[in-house]
Amino acid sequence: MATPANWPDKSETGKTQALVAIVDDDESVRESLPDLLRGLGFAAKAFDSADAFLAFKDISRTQCLLLDVCMPGMSGPELQQKLSSRGIPVPIVFITARADESVREKLMQSGAAACLFKPFSELQLRAAVDAALRQIGDSR
Repeated sequence: MATPANWPDKSETGKTQALVAIVDDDESVRESLPDLLRGLGFAAKAFDSADAFLAFKDISRTQCLLLDVCMPGMSGPELQQKLSSRGIPVPIVFITARADESVREKLMQSGAAACLFKPFSELQLRAAVDAALRQIGDSR
């Protein structure tokens, strides 16, 4: 499948990078997270809504989804359900500004790889994405 020219597919070593998609209605998150993820060695693509992500023609390439919980229109958990009903198995790391352990517990019970409370550190992000990518490896 073709990818946009500004979307790196391979690292400097020529190794294919895992694609991490970010779905968040917050523009500052969509601008900062892709750069941070690329710095950590991942390919990254940001979307401003669940619908925009669902319309992505290369959705099957997504190996990890960083997904905001509360967004206008379709929420993060609603997108998770829609992906599941369509048979699109992508590990999800939820991100939320609402630091509520009961929310985290509910999201983890629904199958999330991790749940991060904003603001989170680079170390927390790396650990969460690594946990999501391990889910892919465990399912093969």
